[in-house]
Amino acid sequence: METFLRNWRQDALNRHQYDTAIFVGDKLLALTNSDNDAYSLAQTHFAAGNYTRALAFVTRSDLIQRSPRSRYLAAHCYIKQNRHEEALQILGEKNPVHLVTTTDAARRKLQHLSNGLTSKQHGKSKLPSRTDRADRSEEREREDAANIKHEAGMCYLRGLCYAKQNAFDRAKECYKDAVRIDVQCFEAFDQLVKNCLLSPSEEWGFLDTLNFETIQPEPGDAEIAAEAAEFTKNLYSTRLSKYTQPEVFETAIETLSSHYRLAQNPDILLAKAEIAFTSSRYQEAVNLTNQILDSDPYNFACLPLHLSLLYQLNHHHALFSLSHDLADTHPDEPCTWLAVGTYYLATNRINEARSYFSKASLMDPHFGAAWIGFAHTFAAEGESDQAIAAYSTAARLFQGTHLPQMFLGMQEIALGNLNIAREYLAAAFKLCQTDPTLVNELGVVAYLEDDYEIAVRHFANALELADKTGAPANQYTSTRLNLAHALRKAENFEEALQQFEEVIRLGLRDASVFASKGLVLMELDQYFEATVALHEALAISPQDPIASDLLSKALGQLENEGVLGGADENAIDNALQEKVSRIRGTRRTRRRARIDQTDDMDLDGTNDS
Repeated sequence: METFLRNWRQDALNRHQYDTAIFVGDKLLALTNSDNDAYSLAQTHFAAGNYTRALAFVTRSDLIQRSPRSRYLAAHCYIKQNRHEEALQILGEKNPVHLVTTTDAARRKLQHLSNGLTSKQHGKSKLPSRTDRADRSEEREREDAANIKHEAGMCYLRGLCYAKQNAFDRAKECYKDAVRIDVQCFEAFDQLVKNCLLSPSEEWGFLDTLNFETIQPEPGDAEIAAEAAEFTKNLYSTRLSKYTQPEVFETAIETLSSHYRLAQNPDILLAKAEIAFTSSRYQEAVNLTNQILDSDPYNFACLPLHLSLLYQLNHHHALFSLSHDLADTHPDEPCTWLAVGTYYLATNRINEARSYFSKASLMDPHFGAAWIGFAHTFAAEGESDQAIAAYSTAARLFQGTHLPQMFLGMQEIALGNLNIAREYLAAAFKLCQTDPTLVNELGVVAYLEDDYEIAVRHFANALELADKTGAPANQYTSTRLNLAHALRKAENFEEALQQFEEVIRLGLRDASVFASKGLVLMELDQYFEATVALHEALAISPQDPIASDLLSKALGQLENEGVLGGADENAIDNALQEKVSRIRGTRRTRRRARIDQTDDMDLDGTNDS
């Protein structure tokens, strides 16, 4: 009978008929009164959303104390009800660090660090030392494999509780320990990456410490285990920051795409779109996100990036259509109201945008894109103090990304607080050294402080970084213009002229650009060319006072010197005199020839034969 009821229950679960499964499971528990059937009935209630009823079954007969899986399920029930303090009481505050496993290289490093600390410490500490994080294979082998996974899961839940309490450092350590204990605990890994709890370099460093060799798909088959380990590591690599390790990233993508035929997988396409976005290849990136959404229209992992791309490319109609669709189908998703806010921001309706970004951040206080969008609305209206407050919140919540710190630096530059701006930008640079926009802002600070040599170095470095990523040249025209001005201020006029001409070639036809070019040409004593550039400036903006003033000065110089330079005029005069002399010589020759011909004629006009 028990077998019949278990099969019936499982069949109902497979068809998501939870009432049937609960009905049958209740009878099965009455027959057996076993811990396994009590746990299975609690799981069924959890799947049906009956969290309090699930708790009632999982807490019977001290099941929580005797079974890690029951303790995990009970804590998860409390978390689903937003009862995080009670969940922590069940989970405890300490992670089972004796179950942590690392790679051999990382283990040796940890042991080396712990030996150094031990020699400096006196007495015992209540806190776990770094030695506890070294792999203890004997202790780990004594644990049941399923229990290890549930212990890792409890570390993950512990991290969720700490995150809800805004204790992000403790949450980060819990997530890291969860993945170290069970490298297949993807939820914990995803929390680390999605919430930017690690800097780009820390993410890749953490990946190197993970022991993927613990993955055992088929016990005893070393070849399959090695392949599974490499496959999982490549998958995790595609989730990390795209600002560093581009070679490793490309290798992982190539392996997954060619060897495992995952080229059209949404996660792989999203990873490619992210690298295109960080390289400012927006059209290429939006083509990839469109490809994802064509097959999965409500892929919420892809939507924030897709919205950013539509905003960058000024695709207002696409934003409008997507926002309406999400509002109709997913009104309870924070990303829906992020989309609506992005549309209003793109159409310069700032107040409406702010309200919807605020709504998205209230629905999910850890939604980074909503916080950044909310801050952008204040920056768009020049309300720097409120923008700084919002960016500061984002910087506190998302400590691993450089973007909030960079935006804070930009706001301080706008306010003229260059010392504070430099501190924010330096903090951002510690997190990411390869973002051309960030390096450009460092150059702006140096320029405003009259340190033109440093400014030139920063602007040139930014353009070099952009070129390495394959970014379109016109995406960083403003950086090139900054470089041209810095070179002009540094009195490197020849190079400054080259940069101004390149800026114009890239399509930036602005009166100030032509006026600056004219000024550089005047510094090079090329007054005629300067007047041409200044006339172009006035053609774009006839009332430009700077261009008008410079043109008057250039014309004044031309009156004294002539339209062309002295050397050019002499060369032209000499060439004209030579040409006139040649023409006169030719005419004299022809005249003599005609006279000679006349002397040979008879009086009747015929030649002698």
